[in-house]
Amino acid sequence: MFATDTTDPPVKLTDMAADRINAIVDELKSDKKMLRVAVNGGGCSGFQYSFDLEDTRNDDDTVVENKGATLLVDSISLLYLAGSEVDYVSDLIGAAFQIKNPNATASCSCGSSFSV
Repeated sequence: MFATDTTDPPVKLTDMAADRINAIVDELKSDKKMLRVAVNGGGCSGFQYSFDLEDTRNDDDTVVENKGATLLVDSISLLYLAGSEVDYVSDLIGAAFQIKNPNATASCSCGSSFSV
């Protein structure tokens, strides 16, 4: 299922995250131009996020676009990510993609794992 209507997407991709995706794709000069965000079992809180560049959309992917950047979320991960915001944060301690997930009831201090 490809997101083609003008309603709010089930996952938001911020301008900062879109800019960073575009910069990474430009730097790598690869065929992989879309960022896939997935939820996998594991991590210190039960589930963990994974980020990978992809060159192929799957039939069950939700596709979110902003500023020319493309975010892919598979249908299973979308169950855990619905209503989330994918952002890119740069501060004194580092820079990273960050997910603000309203479904998470707890998360680890690094923000890469969570529980529901």
